[in-house]
Amino acid sequence: MTARNMTTPGDFHDHVYVADRLIAEDIDAYLDRHQHKTMLRFITCGSVDDGKSTLIGRLLYDTKMVFEDQLASLEHDSRVLGTQSGGIDFALLVDGLAAEREQGITIDVAYRFFATEKRKFIVADTPGHEQYTRNMVTGASTADLAVILIDARQGVLTQTRRHSYLVNLLGIRNIVLAVNKMDLVGYSADRFDEIVADYRAFAQKIGMEDFLAIPISGLAGDNVAAPSANMPWYPGPTLLDHLETAPLNDSRMQDHPFRMPVQWVNRPNLDFRGFTGQIVSGQVRPGDAIRVLPSGKTTVVKSIPTWDGDLAAAVAGQSVTLTFADEIDCSRGDVITAADAPCEVADQFEATLVWMSDAEMLPGRPYLLKTGTQMLTATVTEPKYEVNVNTLEQLASKTLALNAIGVVNISTDRPIPFEAYRDNPDLGGFILIDRMTNATVAAGMIHFALRRSQNIHWQALDVDRDAHASLKNQKPAVIWFTGLSGSGKSTIANLVERKLHAMGKHTFLLDGDNVRHGLNRDLGFTDADRVENIRRVGEVAKLMTDAGLIVLTAFISPFRSERRMVRELIADGEFFEVYVNTPLEVAEARDVKGLYRKARSGALKNFTGIDSPYEPPEAPEIAVNTVSQTPEEAADLIVEALLRR
Repeated sequence: MTARNMTTPGDFHDHVYVADRLIAEDIDAYLDRHQHKTMLRFITCGSVDDGKSTLIGRLLYDTKMVFEDQLASLEHDSRVLGTQSGGIDFALLVDGLAAEREQGITIDVAYRFFATEKRKFIVADTPGHEQYTRNMVTGASTADLAVILIDARQGVLTQTRRHSYLVNLLGIRNIVLAVNKMDLVGYSADRFDEIVADYRAFAQKIGMEDFLAIPISGLAGDNVAAPSANMPWYPGPTLLDHLETAPLNDSRMQDHPFRMPVQWVNRPNLDFRGFTGQIVSGQVRPGDAIRVLPSGKTTVVKSIPTWDGDLAAAVAGQSVTLTFADEIDCSRGDVITAADAPCEVADQFEATLVWMSDAEMLPGRPYLLKTGTQMLTATVTEPKYEVNVNTLEQLASKTLALNAIGVVNISTDRPIPFEAYRDNPDLGGFILIDRMTNATVAAGMIHFALRRSQNIHWQALDVDRDAHASLKNQKPAVIWFTGLSGSGKSTIANLVERKLHAMGKHTFLLDGDNVRHGLNRDLGFTDADRVENIRRVGEVAKLMTDAGLIVLTAFISPFRSERRMVRELIADGEFFEVYVNTPLEVAEARDVKGLYRKARSGALKNFTGIDSPYEPPEAPEIAVNTVSQTPEEAADLIVEALLRR
């Protein structure tokens, strides 16, 4: 051994140390590189069996995101199910539900993560069946890009059009038309061109500005991660190449005016007050003039503090805290905007709704509306039309059923800052929530504010409700009688009014039948019409309490949601819900008007208690039982409770 080849123990340890240090530096560099990669969110959508799950499985496989144990399990499951004649069924990497594997379809939205040297990805595999349209909308709501698959053998189908319409509606501008299963049509360029031409004709009808068409085979891997030798006639990028270079929504929004919904007012101590949220568009720097909406107060950004020191600037996509130069009112739900380019503020809008509930949409019913960082009450005041996404025909409709898409007018209980959804999805998108079940029932996209919301203002009046009540020497109230038809509501309400009138009280009785002769003569007895019936009566009752009256109402009012809506219209302590509790068999035995007999024979549809539901009050102020109490006794109980308040 020569001296040159001899190594002392100290030299050996030095080499090991250097090697370990280089490895650690490589790992740190890799982690730093990975941490600062951009993230693209995209969805795959299209008709059933177009190969969405297979394509995602192939992407995971080709980008080395499948571990050895997963691959072994995949090969085993593929053999057991036999869907690919002994080959690997890549769809099984994504279709996790047993029902999906059994039926060979996607039911739920499946999210998968993968990465390449250039970018990180989150992909949502969305269902193809029409009945799962709401799942597809959920997956698309945060996507930067949509991959719309078409089976080369089938061409453009109904669900292709439906999903394309929804993708365009949801504001996804980066569209890839992936014509899949090209291996099953002999990699025909003519077939590819024919499908692209058909799709382009439909895309123009729905206002889709542009899309990139790529011929692929998800199963064989053609043009997925590597160019296909089977399709030399296609000169464009592979799907993965395009995914790695496609622009992100945050980048696109950086060129728009500054907008930041306030999520949290940060007060760690008495000396610091910051306003935290995610910037949804534009850029902001210390010294910029800003405006807080809906109040309209203006000030200047003092700083953008972080743990590592103040930022010189912040852009769309960043979550930051801003401090102001002046102490102005700003709270959660407000929107901080550029002072010279504020967004609009209104309380009535035209919007598109995608209905996502089994229970149909009912105009006039109050729902919770969540947009950005705020929650408020909203009602659908006027359905305009429903869209047939297959023909793009506008259909007259009073309600919306599950998966229906319609254009409606919406009214909120207070003005909110907003932008049209097509300009800013974060400030123009919202969801509707059922107030009784807390279930999300719809996704919505604001088009514009209604002109009347800008032109109608409250008029100040010198004689207010307190002055009216004082003149009558009484406290206003609404006594709301509810119960089945034939329960005795009108009889008891009439007795209560007689007793109050004898005491010198100023009253008015709104009876269900009497109101339908005039104010509500245009309404029927569908669920939607029942909701509107109660909404109108509630507004009238509120006006009458403003006049200082004690208002009695006798309506079936079958839905808790509408009774709650009226309660919230009336001042605290002035609403008395009276549940006239009469069993159905007793009310039907009375059948004073012969309505139950007609309902049982089928001559009277949507009759409460027979083929339309009644939701009993859960915590009424007063409950009377007309089986154990006479109407006179019930009336005395109600009057006593009213005078005792």
